[in-house]
Amino acid sequence: MKIPAFRGGRQNKPKSRSRKSIIKINPISRWHPRLRLLVNWAVIFGSVLLCLLMLLARLPGMELLGIGPNWLLIWVVAWSVKRTAFQGAFVGIILGLLQDAMTSSDPTHALSLAVVGCLTALLQKQRFIQEDFISIALIVFGMAVLVETIFAVQLVLMGDRNAVDIWSYYQKVALASAIVSSLWAPVVYFPLNRWWQQLKLAEQQS
Repeated sequence: MKIPAFRGGRQNKPKSRSRKSIIKINPISRWHPRLRLLVNWAVIFGSVLLCLLMLLARLPGMELLGIGPNWLLIWVVAWSVKRTAFQGAFVGIILGLLQDAMTSSDPTHALSLAVVGCLTALLQKQRFIQEDFISIALIVFGMAVLVETIFAVQLVLMGDRNAVDIWSYYQKVALASAIVSSLWAPVVYFPLNRWWQQLKLAEQQS
């Protein structure tokens, strides 16, 4: 019986993988001032637009008693923590008018969000709060109750509905909105606060 001869073939060496070029992003401090300004405005407009769209979404696990998070309230709190009372109130009015355009302007949301922006800035100015997740969640909880209370007061002053029914309904709405909004507050606050911290540090270094 003949034993077949095995040809001593050379082992194929694995082909060396070509190194992929890694795109390096320069630190924010090296960016041109106009580029930093442009990116900052893009972050602001993009995050506000996302919050407006989230108001229309009803995702599972994000509701309590049929009430979802007040995303614009969370955004106003995140903005006002490091701004003046005027800046907080001004942005609150703008976002409130945007919410009025999406829902109803009678009663308006601009008044309540303006109060939220002003009070949040004043609390931070007096050093009554710290910039951590727990403090932000507590602020959002309290401001959510305040927003629903102001909204209910406007409905009562309109005089076309029963005041007892309004207060009975908005007590549940205020509590549900406060709980859900405070739980989801870090989702909006953390990335925005991180970006604004890096931007402020870059402006100081440049």
